[in-house]
Amino acid sequence: MSIDFNQVQETPVYICELEKLENNLKILDRIQKESGAKVILALKGFAMHSTFDLVAKYLHGCTASGLHEARLAREGMNKEVHTYAPAFKHDEIKEIARLSNDIVFNSPSQLFLFKDIVKEVNPSILLSLRINPEYSESPVDLYNPCALYSRLGTTKMNFDEEVLPYIDGLNFHALCEQDVSALEGVLKAFEKNFGSYISKMKYINFGGGHHITKKGYDVDRLIQVIKDFRLRHNNVKVYLEPGEAVGWQIGVLVSSVLDIVDNGMKIAILDTSAEAHMPDTLAMPYRAEVRGASEANKKKYTYKLAGNTCLAGDIMGDYSFDKELKIGDKIIFEDQIHYTFVKNTTFNGIKLPSLALCNKQNILKIVKDFTYEDYKNRLS
Repeated sequence: MSIDFNQVQETPVYICELEKLENNLKILDRIQKESGAKVILALKGFAMHSTFDLVAKYLHGCTASGLHEARLAREGMNKEVHTYAPAFKHDEIKEIARLSNDIVFNSPSQLFLFKDIVKEVNPSILLSLRINPEYSESPVDLYNPCALYSRLGTTKMNFDEEVLPYIDGLNFHALCEQDVSALEGVLKAFEKNFGSYISKMKYINFGGGHHITKKGYDVDRLIQVIKDFRLRHNNVKVYLEPGEAVGWQIGVLVSSVLDIVDNGMKIAILDTSAEAHMPDTLAMPYRAEVRGASEANKKKYTYKLAGNTCLAGDIMGDYSFDKELKIGDKIIFEDQIHYTFVKNTTFNGIKLPSLALCNKQNILKIVKDFTYEDYKNRLS
């Protein structure tokens, strides 16, 4: 399927392709069926609730990072809701308990502080502890939960065995866009440090960061790793909570050229923003692919693609094209669904990109168009 971009009347707009989303979900469902694991959607990476009916056909629920995501998971999908935060607040914990099937505490102190409160509100709720296996192959510390002085999870040294009567599971997260070999390394460290406690647990959560739907990922090997782990540990229940793997390569961000200036090289100013709409472009950083373009000077015409905010560094990068760009031309950034609109800001009051769905019949539908009121209501 190829989107008919003639349907795009106004930009910027994110377009989620439902057929590609379903293809990802089918891969994840195969893992569930063949390994016995449960897969839940990490809302921090993909929270397009207009697609939740489709997601719910395949996955078991959502993992949330606090009150608002937990509420969205309950209202939008109403399946399993697992909620984790580095620290919970007194004025939110009761509502989180009402919304959640499972609460993951970051430390023994948080568990002891809130366990009685959440059980009083929701007696059937399950409790778990996030642990830090102290091993990760994450490429950068920004995305490494096991980096030196990490605040995320409880290390072996800080593990308090007095939590054991109160917890139903252990949760770790130590991957970032990584393959099965990285998971195997984490599992080895996890079992070395915490293996003696696994038999006491109802479930173990392998976290996210599994690059399952990326081309070349060894799905068969992942299935075997999960099966072997469960076999070693009395068929314990296993969860995976991918976000990026759900939203991987399922859509684009479409923008338009507003102006072209020359300050030693051609600069195309777009109606979108790296700072506000493509945050990982500057945070990681990484280079977004542009449809029909190549690296600078590989093709005849090279341009610096730039955002429409006053931040000097609001730059997507240098790209080359076969033809000269003109004002009004559409620029299509690939793979811009996961970890993009969930992080968007209204810096400079710039308009948020609309959200659209493209179905199997290649029909485009705008599901959310943002206005001045969205900007104003975030302020006072």
